Amino acid sequence: MTVLAGARVFDPDTGETTRADVRLDGDRIAEVGPGLDGGERVDCSGGLLIPGLVDCHVHVAFPRTEPLPRSARILEAVPVLRGLLARGITTVRDAWGADAGFKHALREGWLTGPDLLVSLRQLGPTGGLGDSWEPPAGAVDTFGDPSLPDPLFDGPDAARAAVRRMVRAGADWIKIGAGGAMASIRAGVDVRPADDELLAVVEEARRCGRDVMAHAHTAAAVVSAARAGARSIEHGTFLDDSAVAAMADAWYVPTLSPISDSEFAETHRRSLRLAVEAGIRIAAGSDLAPRPHVDLATELRLLAAVLGDAAALKAATSEAARLLRLDDDRGRLEPGLRADLVLLDGPDLDVTDLPGRIRAVWHDGERVSEAS
Repeated sequence: MTVLAGARVFDPDTGETTRADVRLDGDRIAEVGPGLDGGERVDCSGGLLIPGLVDCHVHVAFPRTEPLPRSARILEAVPVLRGLLARGITTVRDAWGADAGFKHALREGWLTGPDLLVSLRQLGPTGGLGDSWEPPAGAVDTFGDPSLPDPLFDGPDAARAAVRRMVRAGADWIKIGAGGAMASIRAGVDVRPADDELLAVVEEARRCGRDVMAHAHTAAAVVSAARAGARSIEHGTFLDDSAVAAMADAWYVPTLSPISDSEFAETHRRSLRLAVEAGIRIAAGSDLAPRPHVDLATELRLLAAVLGDAAALKAATSEAARLLRLDDDRGRLEPGLRADLVLLDGPDLDVTDLPGRIRAVWHDGERVSEAS
């Protein structure tokens, strides 16, 4: 038993904070309320307790552009995962790059890091985003590993087979490239899967007990993915009214960070505002992959500029947990839920510098980090 005493406690669904203690019992929250007693007492006076943060779109093990042995991709992930947890991020969904071995290593304690959901590789058609091909060399698979199966397909039957390959290799989520990368869009070469292929991916994923996350920058790609039944739309840089209407039953993970300094930054923010006005559910994802690595702290600042601080934190806690179907286990500070918590300095919700405010992090009830 541990009592975290003297802080204000944030409720992401109401956006409010209240003065309360939180009692932890092992890896669970036992009670939230004033004047609680227990074993070890941790003085959290003057601070704010929030749920452990959830990043719905990361790439913890993406290969570098320079030619390196495949082990470099894996070894670089070790400090990345450790750093995420130290910054209060207790759950992540990897959107391409980490295989099922990372999950095993985290469970066994070989690595320190957040809980990890993996999608392995991004599915796509020949010529699409998942097709690694270079004019002078042809097919160049920088992932090339049996634990990261071939993601390419052409036709609905092949799309179903690609889903099955990912599930066989341990994927928690299925990632589909519903459109091309930003570079392809700029170049006017946006190879997208056909609607019947997208539908086959979503249907097969459901048969296998999985959900689909869809990479989609353009409105056309968003419409196709959302109508096929993708649970989340990633990026959505160029939304319009038709795209937002199609997303009524999906979550939007805007990943503002990677292009926040590009010529499309304001267009992206406009898309987020359009989605918010239409009542689309927003979940936070940093698209952590570009180097130097950005993480959820960067994304939350950008989200807060549009949503406000409370709603940005909701996107990275309770709403993110709902997207990932983990809301019965985490995302809020309530009895029975996982003891994933972050103690921030000061009682306010300001997300301008969350890493600088962190006093301590608890993951599965264990104190894993505190400010030095």
